[in-house]
Amino acid sequence: MRTARLRTVHPVLWAGWAALAAGAVLCVLGWYGISGERFAERQLPYLASCTVPGAALIIAAAVLLTHGRNALAAARVEELYGLLVAADPADADESGQVAAAPVAVSGDLLMVPGGTLWHRADCPLVAGKPEALPVDSRVLAGGDLDPCPICEPTASDARSSGEDG
Repeated sequence: MRTARLRTVHPVLWAGWAALAAGAVLCVLGWYGISGERFAERQLPYLASCTVPGAALIIAAAVLLTHGRNALAAARVEELYGLLVAADPADADESGQVAAAPVAVSGDLLMVPGGTLWHRADCPLVAGKPEALPVDSRVLAGGDLDPCPICEPTASDARSSGEDG
């Protein structure tokens, strides 16, 4: 799958680079021809035959290079999506549903000083933070902190863990 898609992308990129080089060469030739002529009527042929087509090739090259890069990115996304879909989840039951594991299950509750939420100790938002402190049950009763929407601790967890300090 990868090589077939990428083979169609690379010619577009090569054509873009070739158009850019040809456009640059034509613009330089047009500039050189115009610079040697004193009168405007003698500069027009250089302008019409070199500079304008060179500028058009540069614009075409920009379009081709942008399209080629977008196609290359799309091919990579398709490849990653194919790998993601092809992966068979190990936790899938017979209906094809993947069992959602809880984010955190610890009964210990923590808070970060100055924060607005209280968390389970194994919540990814406070796990490994040395500044996290045990939650005081009086703080919970006062309603100063809200439960974390990620680990979803309950007030009964605070009572069951016996934290009063």
